[in-house]
Amino acid sequence: MKKVILAGGCFWGVEAYFKQLKGVEETSVGYIDGNKRYPTYDEVCIGVATHTEAVEVFYDETVLSLEKLLEHFLRFVNPFTLNRQGHDIGKQYRSGIYVFSDFDADVVNAYFKSYFKDDYNRVQIKVKMAKDYDKAEAYHQDYLDKNPGGYCHVNLNLVTKDEKKNA
Repeated sequence: MKKVILAGGCFWGVEAYFKQLKGVEETSVGYIDGNKRYPTYDEVCIGVATHTEAVEVFYDETVLSLEKLLEHFLRFVNPFTLNRQGHDIGKQYRSGIYVFSDFDADVVNAYFKSYFKDDYNRVQIKVKMAKDYDKAEAYHQDYLDKNPGGYCHVNLNLVTKDEKKNA
């Protein structure tokens, strides 16, 4: 099993989207790429903590490749906006792919160069090595499962029936 951390705006919808996919074994929401360890949601919201909201995704690469995860990510992320996704605006909503090996960083960068071609230099999604990921508070975990009417900029219907678990 492999893992990657994805930041694509509000973490509630990003988690709910990836939890649907065949090959995704486990997810959690949390904070990464900031100025301190163990920030709180309030600290992130007011800017005391400089983290981005992110989702840790554990996946079976024999079922779902990193490239396929990136394809899914790009279905709902605007790759050209800085510190914004949907109606969510602010540094905590910046986009990023956080990997655990140089090999995976190379895979992501090669995929982006191929996908974006001449627009590659406009891409605002940062590719970085993952470090200091801290899980968010318990009430954020599986938030849209607990609160089905909760706000979400991610269209969860972009996952096709064939791509879903239990399909």
